[in-house]
Amino acid sequence: MAVLKIMICGAGIAGNSLAYWLSQQGHDITVLERHPDLRSTGLQIDIRGHGIEVLKRMGLETDFRNAAVKEQGLEFVNRNGKRVAYFPVNATGEGLQSFTTDYEIMRGDLIQLLYNKVKDRVRFVFGAFIENFKQLDDSVEVELSNGNKDRYDLLIGADGQWSRTRKQMLGAQAKDPIHLLGVYAGYFTIPRKITDREIYKGTAYIAPGKRLLFTRRHQKDRIQVYLVGLTDSDRVLAARKAGIDQEKAVLAELFRSAGWCSEELVRQMEESDDFYCEHMGVVRIDSWTQGHVALLGDAASCPTATTGMGTTSSLVGAYILAGEIMARCGGPNGSKEDLSLALHSYEERFRPFMETVQKGIEKDKTYWHMMPSGAFMLAILNFILSVASFFRLDVLAKHIMREDTGSWKLPGYEGMDMRKSKK
Repeated sequence: MAVLKIMICGAGIAGNSLAYWLSQQGHDITVLERHPDLRSTGLQIDIRGHGIEVLKRMGLETDFRNAAVKEQGLEFVNRNGKRVAYFPVNATGEGLQSFTTDYEIMRGDLIQLLYNKVKDRVRFVFGAFIENFKQLDDSVEVELSNGNKDRYDLLIGADGQWSRTRKQMLGAQAKDPIHLLGVYAGYFTIPRKITDREIYKGTAYIAPGKRLLFTRRHQKDRIQVYLVGLTDSDRVLAARKAGIDQEKAVLAELFRSAGWCSEELVRQMEESDDFYCEHMGVVRIDSWTQGHVALLGDAASCPTATTGMGTTSSLVGAYILAGEIMARCGGPNGSKEDLSLALHSYEERFRPFMETVQKGIEKDKTYWHMMPSGAFMLAILNFILSVASFFRLDVLAKHIMREDTGSWKLPGYEGMDMRKSKK
């Protein structure tokens, strides 16, 4: 077996998942994170379809369940707070998941779980980033912001939608392949104690002007808030450069008079200390690899939150990349020279999955853009949702989430099912 020296840029879900598999195979792994800590913040995420199977093959289902959010469903309310529809979680273990899946967890808890599994066999470098890298014939030379320089057989960019690794790989003159959808979302959490008979659920209110106000409980004394909109998206994007206070000011103006409990949520947003504004975009690039550099997760093919498949895509992509490296470079006859074949196979196997997930996700064509703007059409939409809820028609899973990837099948790799290794 060829022991590879690999640097993974990004200690998020994709990066830590890949580190988990590659360190199991005995490779020399360094994970680089530009933030001074693990950055175990973020709101609620879920796992769907093939991602659930990967989680099981990692042997992490029990640990995941212990840290999971026990959300029971999603309700829609009108501007007065009256429930118009309710879609419960699919807890059968069969078929498509609903909006709320049977595998819900806080982003930080999943990252901490993965980190705890790899920290004793992986080298972590926090508070530094890649200053530049140079492709050599047999390796890639990486220079960090802290002055350290070293050579690696492979550099993996798992540093998110706005990936610096991707920009450096493509070159300064190349256009960044982020296709912004014109949809923004302000995220934050607020203190709110659970009341008697209250369940863990998401509550969504679709307001006039293509605005969505959404809350979901993840703790007994705290809830998450999402403010999603399209109006003045360019203005919100411009506020990003001015900082969080300006982003909050713009969102406060756009959502304050939306109805339901918008006044209260805006006030609490202004006081929040964990606010983050995301600008949804799809990343599409012709090749995820170049020489001794490869991209993974959102850096390679961000599907956006509109698909509900971001976390699943990261888990599946990391599994396939590690599996192809093992298949080509592992075993008694494994060689570093076969790494290029492994990277080619990674793209060949995983790209059809991502193309299905990303299909049709274009600016002005997402379900966000199809939301009605006026009060009359919103009333009709609420009626349709109430009918679907009454007849238990899961329109969300079938027509909005991208869990169904058709005939694509998750490959199997020898030695990459930790459930078997525990027997």
